[in-house]
Amino acid sequence: MIKYREISGLIFLKKLLKELKQLLKIGIPIYGSQISYMGMGVTDTIVAGRASALDLSGLAIGNALSMPFYFLLGGCLFAVTPIVAQLFGAKKFEEIGQKVREILWVSIALGFIGFVLYRNLSFLIPYFDIEENIAQISDGYLKAMSFGFIANMLFTCLRCYSEGMGLTLPVFWVAFIGMLLNIPLDIIFVYGYFGVPPMGGVGCGIATSINIIIGLFVLILVILKKKEYKPTRLFSKFSGPNKDTTKEALKLGVPIGFGVFVELSMFSGAALILGSLGATVISAHTVAINIASVLFILPLSFGLAAATRIGNLVGEQELGKAKYASHIAILICLVGAILNTLIILSFKEALVSMYSEDLTVIAIAINLLLFAAIFQIPDGMQMGALGSLRGYKDTFAPMLMLIFTYWLIALPAGYYLTYYGFFGDPLGAAGIWIGMITGLTAFAALIIPRLNYVANKLITKSSSTLP
Repeated sequence: MIKYREISGLIFLKKLLKELKQLLKIGIPIYGSQISYMGMGVTDTIVAGRASALDLSGLAIGNALSMPFYFLLGGCLFAVTPIVAQLFGAKKFEEIGQKVREILWVSIALGFIGFVLYRNLSFLIPYFDIEENIAQISDGYLKAMSFGFIANMLFTCLRCYSEGMGLTLPVFWVAFIGMLLNIPLDIIFVYGYFGVPPMGGVGCGIATSINIIIGLFVLILVILKKKEYKPTRLFSKFSGPNKDTTKEALKLGVPIGFGVFVELSMFSGAALILGSLGATVISAHTVAINIASVLFILPLSFGLAAATRIGNLVGEQELGKAKYASHIAILICLVGAILNTLIILSFKEALVSMYSEDLTVIAIAINLLLFAAIFQIPDGMQMGALGSLRGYKDTFAPMLMLIFTYWLIALPAGYYLTYYGFFGDPLGAAGIWIGMITGLTAFAALIIPRLNYVANKLITKSSSTLP
């Protein structure tokens, strides 16, 4: 005779596997897209590095200056994912098309701001102790990147539109093709082929801009041709800017963009705090943070998938399922983080050796990777919760939590521990890592209850409106 407990266990397992399948279906292509985007950056680094150390330095400085501003502007368009996801769940397909057409105007405006900003970012270079030759390459690289910025914002909007409907596989293929195309474009413009003069690190910027513009047209072609997009009638008519839609997009998007900016500034601030400890320590820290960042792509991807999945379920008014899905998203991100931790602990020597041959750098980096292994756990959990909250269109409170935990806890604590320690004994580079772990843990401790509060509040509100 089958016991009730066995039946309950089977129902639980079936429910769990069903939700896992949905999140994996959305998340795996996003993971592939993120790997492809990173692959483009790796190609730029390798090709510029083989041109000369100056070209690689110019590229690095250009990226260091531009990336926080790119995510500050581009992050505003991440709001498209939950907006589309909820409308898609509610089966308001033509309204999706209307909203996205109107938000494309926001993309153009943000793109123009980025274009002007990138062409003038070099005014910051004199504030740093950077050689004139490197500064010139950085300035040229940023100006070259500016020509693709408007296309990049339009691409980001359409990418989020596609992902909001759960159509993450087409975006992956566009990103993957872009990664492959970036290799010959980099080689042609950096080294000079087919009548093109060698441009060094500046050539990477030109290659990236061309690649982005091509990627935008390919994604538009995919949207026009694939039947899954047709119900939204995105390109069926013209729509001008709309005040309410612009307000909605910016209300959701600005906190996302600024939140990403806060997160990036924590990592940049950590490097600056370690600046006086010398090149060896900075190099070791850079190696450790790079390894942690590469592995973090796994929970990041499923955090982004959670925004789509929860948004779809909220649109369907399946609020109980949305809450359950958010818990599964945190679970997947936690499992991914644990896997990353095991990889770091098991292969830390081999991982560090891929980046440096300096024995002192390797020794310090291996020590820091022990902190990076711990770092993965709260970082993974917060990403699952943060992505889920975006699906609920809750972005302002998480931004405030990021500011509080990263700027008021992580960086001050990291600075103090780095130079003063617990009892007047400075911890060096380990101090900033302990500070970052503390900040991330505090953020996870705040964001997960926030997720439960928002989910329960929506469920209660929905129940009270039922007849």
